[in-house]
Amino acid sequence: MRRAGGLIAFAGLLALDCSAEARPLRVMSLDQCADQYVLALRPDAELALSPRADDPDAWLRDVAQGHRKVRPTLEAAVGFQPDVVVRYWGGEPRLLSRLEQTGVSVATIPDVSDFVGIRTNIRSVAETLGVPARGEALIARMDARLAAGAAPKAERPGALYLTAGGFTAGPNTLIDAILDAAGYRNLADRPYFNPVSVERVALFPPVRFVLGFFDQARGDWRGPGRHPVVRKAAEGRVAVSLPSATLTCPAWFAADAAAMLREGRP
Repeated sequence: MRRAGGLIAFAGLLALDCSAEARPLRVMSLDQCADQYVLALRPDAELALSPRADDPDAWLRDVAQGHRKVRPTLEAAVGFQPDVVVRYWGGEPRLLSRLEQTGVSVATIPDVSDFVGIRTNIRSVAETLGVPARGEALIARMDARLAAGAAPKAERPGALYLTAGGFTAGPNTLIDAILDAAGYRNLADRPYFNPVSVERVALFPPVRFVLGFFDQARGDWRGPGRHPVVRKAAEGRVAVSLPSATLTCPAWFAADAAAMLREGRP
């Protein structure tokens, strides 16, 4: 009798194990950038996205509709029990510490400044999510957007990138790589991100501007980039105003930003 009870209990545990194996992969995303990667690479998984997954500045905001959204906290992770966690910058310290202790697979997206780095990001996340072939397909799509080619460097027109907050981006930034891929010469010669003064724009307006984050009506609405003097200087000189959704994450859609700039349309 005792043996029969043991067999029944064992059968129950085996059934639970089989059920666990049969359930879809559970993927938790800790920030908006990670949302884009998991939506593109594992839409068939059971997803827990960040609260900003469907914000206006999210590239795949339409795809995010209908998916569960949770805060990137330890409590949320305990409730969801993810198999894989993907992050760019998100996640509270308690959660990150617990993930390290429990051995949950974590794919971290590094910040990169060129398309080589983006290819590495895609391959790394796709490998962790178990879909390397999908990663290669995403890279192929990105490369196809870049394949239109750019003008020789000697013939490239110059352009200054400017955000609503009054910043530009020089060498060693993804913006610089986007300008290069679109066939433009970056007029910002200082590396990384730097402020642009209203006075400089008024006295020495560039031949053309490439605007970023101006579609966020409430973002930096009193920033230097929206100053009346800057608006006047930019009249007739804007090559394109890039949607913020193309600029918020080091991902494949940076190639879409380059294509928009190359084609002169948002």
